[in-house]
Amino acid sequence: MNIQEIKQRYEIIGNSPLLNYALETAVKVSPTDITVLINGESGVGKEAFSKIIHSLSARKHGPFIAVNCGAIPEGTIDSELFGHEKGSFTGAVDMRKGYFETVSGGTIFLDEVGELPLETQSRLLRILESGEFIKVGSSKVQKTDVRIIAATNRNLLDYSASGKFREDLYYRLSTVPIKVPSLRDRKEDVYLLFRKFSADFSEKYKSKQVVLNDEAQNILTNYRWPGNIRQLKNIAEQLSVLDEDKNVNAYELTQVLPAESTNLPALLGNVSHEKHLSERDIFYKVLLDLRKDLNDLKGIVFDMMQAGNFHSADYLNLKQEQINRTFSDKNFSQNSPNVMMPNITQMQAPAIIEIPVLQAEPEILSLEQREKELIKKALVKYNGKRKKAANELGISERTLYRKIKQYDLED
Repeated sequence: MNIQEIKQRYEIIGNSPLLNYALETAVKVSPTDITVLINGESGVGKEAFSKIIHSLSARKHGPFIAVNCGAIPEGTIDSELFGHEKGSFTGAVDMRKGYFETVSGGTIFLDEVGELPLETQSRLLRILESGEFIKVGSSKVQKTDVRIIAATNRNLLDYSASGKFREDLYYRLSTVPIKVPSLRDRKEDVYLLFRKFSADFSEKYKSKQVVLNDEAQNILTNYRWPGNIRQLKNIAEQLSVLDEDKNVNAYELTQVLPAESTNLPALLGNVSHEKHLSERDIFYKVLLDLRKDLNDLKGIVFDMMQAGNFHSADYLNLKQEQINRTFSDKNFSQNSPNVMMPNITQMQAPAIIEIPVLQAEPEILSLEQREKELIKKALVKYNGKRKKAANELGISERTLYRKIKQYDLED
């Protein structure tokens, strides 16, 4: 089966070279029993690739099951995957077979595999190495014949470096890695996908198909699409339902597109050494740098006051020099329409400036402390509703539960 036939069969739209390469890799690895790790952001269609691999393999007549590891509570995930014996824990009123037993002879797709607890990772590693597992509450070793396809939107090597994911498990899973490109990396496919979704919703709602003018098409193509294909499909459905004449211009399109949260000034000129950081991490880093600069400035002012040669003009000139250096260090563009360089020397200085004694505040660099503060703020913001707090923080609800317990935030 060639690539075009696969696209038609699984309704995969697009001609991006990155997409085609990922599909070609999936086709090549399908006839084997090699473990595959599918990498890609949320909403890019990783599960579709797992189904393609299964359907083209020798196990295509065997069972296939997709398991979202991030959606199963930590306390029950071992039971779900490996099964349990009657009476092995409170509530285990009967013996239960796990997925690795029921899917033997077929394929199991472990989505969000980076969310697995470390103990479960050890059990999974044993299956990959020997095909053996033990049910919860049992001492009997059982065998299974399952092909494992895993998927993640995380950098598992970074996770392993921080002790959250076993490095040996990572190398076992990623025998053949497949990278599914994000929608912003395949811009040539955005409008094709939109037309496909618009046609589907036109048929579903018995209405005219949505048409974008040239300017709207340009906006659609260059939007970042953090939610990828899932988000694009939602936008197509909104326009199919809400727009009256179905002829959408740029203004009408922007009314349904969420504002891009990364629309900041050019904070960083050369970030090649920080490519592994998320945009939120970079933003926090810049804020920490600014705070450090402010503390340095406080120290200078304090020294000048102690020396007895402090004047208001000196303060203004020093402050302006510090601001200019801060903007220069962070590579803010003075020509950017979004950035106005402050010039405090043009302000009228008071004759006497009374400044209290300043002491440089100790800088908090602990990532754990930052993480704890963010979790507390999110819980306060949503009145303790953990699901909403988890969505705000960009982590799974199960991970949030674990963090709350880790940082003793139960109250």
